[in-house]
Amino acid sequence: MSRSKSRWRQNSDNFRILIIGRANAGRTTVLQRVCESIDHPDIYDSAGKRVIDASVLAAARDHGVHDIEHQMMFRHNPGFVFHVSCGFEAGGYTEFDKVKAFIARRSKNKHLNNRIHAIWYCIPMDDSFFTEGEIKFFSQWDTGCIPVIVLFTKFDALYDDARAELISMGVSRNDAKAQAPQYAREVFANGPQLRLLYNRRKGNQRPSKCHIYLAHMDDDLYNADCGPLIERMAEALDDDTLKQLFVSTQRTNLKACMRYAVER
Repeated sequence: MSRSKSRWRQNSDNFRILIIGRANAGRTTVLQRVCESIDHPDIYDSAGKRVIDASVLAAARDHGVHDIEHQMMFRHNPGFVFHVSCGFEAGGYTEFDKVKAFIARRSKNKHLNNRIHAIWYCIPMDDSFFTEGEIKFFSQWDTGCIPVIVLFTKFDALYDDARAELISMGVSRNDAKAQAPQYAREVFANGPQLRLLYNRRKGNQRPSKCHIYLAHMDDDLYNADCGPLIERMAEALDDDTLKQLFVSTQRTNLKACMRYAVER
């Protein structure tokens, strides 16, 4: 048995996440930061066999093109298993139906380890307008007991406009720079994106569990802070077994490990 396949089989307690987002949404970067890795993940097919096809690996690495059935793992943190969807651009109804069928099929699996435990939906702030398919996802689709966490990636793209607006209001340049991140969050909190995510009156079957702003994920590995994402994810899990599995699987936030170990 190959070493890579052996590693997969030994790892029976996996936390499985479906990450959805456009090709420019920073999906891989987020996963690298969460798993504390600068390497690209290993890719396995649905049978657990490592994918070595160069064209498949290049498509995933260079163009963000993935097969949702493939399973991605980082050697540095093999407890996480990721599935990737390229999102629902330009309507994207074929991909929409594919993702919906994938989640439904996984949800029926009798083994908890093989189900999808959470969905991370990445929306980049350098192109923050929702596509038609995304609006459909957030307004019409009920994911059942699977929590959806919305990751507003590249949030620092909003800081320059926030800084300029503060300066126009009479704030000094130095103070405006310091206040820009918080001001950007305050302005965004009253914008159309969050209204769509949480407004049941517009037909939301099941609003997103929570959202988080991710900035500077392209920084050095150890300067990028994924702590808030880890904590929000743990809080979003209602099932205590899954919560403990997630906290024990992640390795980036010792604070979360200690907190939930005490609560347990």
